[in-house]
Amino acid sequence: MYLERSKRVNMVKLRAIEVAKEGSIQYLPRKISSPSDCVELIRKYIDESDREMFIVITLDTKQQPALIQTCSLGTLNSSLVHPREVYKLAVLSNANTIIVGHNHPSGVSKPSESDRSITRRLEEAGSILGIKLLDHIIIGADDYYSFKENEEI
Repeated sequence: MYLERSKRVNMVKLRAIEVAKEGSIQYLPRKISSPSDCVELIRKYIDESDREMFIVITLDTKQQPALIQTCSLGTLNSSLVHPREVYKLAVLSNANTIIVGHNHPSGVSKPSESDRSITRRLEEAGSILGIKLLDHIIIGADDYYSFKENEEI
């Protein structure tokens, strides 16, 4: 006769999960009301990186940026992005909405099919979590591409 062994399950209490501040960036305007409002903030944060950086910006209920974080640091022409990592900061900081952005070190801001695919996945994940994806902005050398402005969000 086979005797099943019991399994222990750890019990935990969620006390405090911390987001550690590393610094700050000054920006204007205070409230994000259009994609162009956010481009300068993204440019300041990415600051001429030679690799692709995928960032997430959390916004409060007044559409003011609260936190900014590098979600993925990639290679010359790609970065690995997963909705779980993008929305982790948003959940921990009680964000109302998010904007994501990344640079194309090639200087060309035109989105790839991979860019479009991750945008759709992030929209779906945000819908489930109740944290809306406002925009995905791609920074080029002299211009930018906004999924919102191009009615892809």
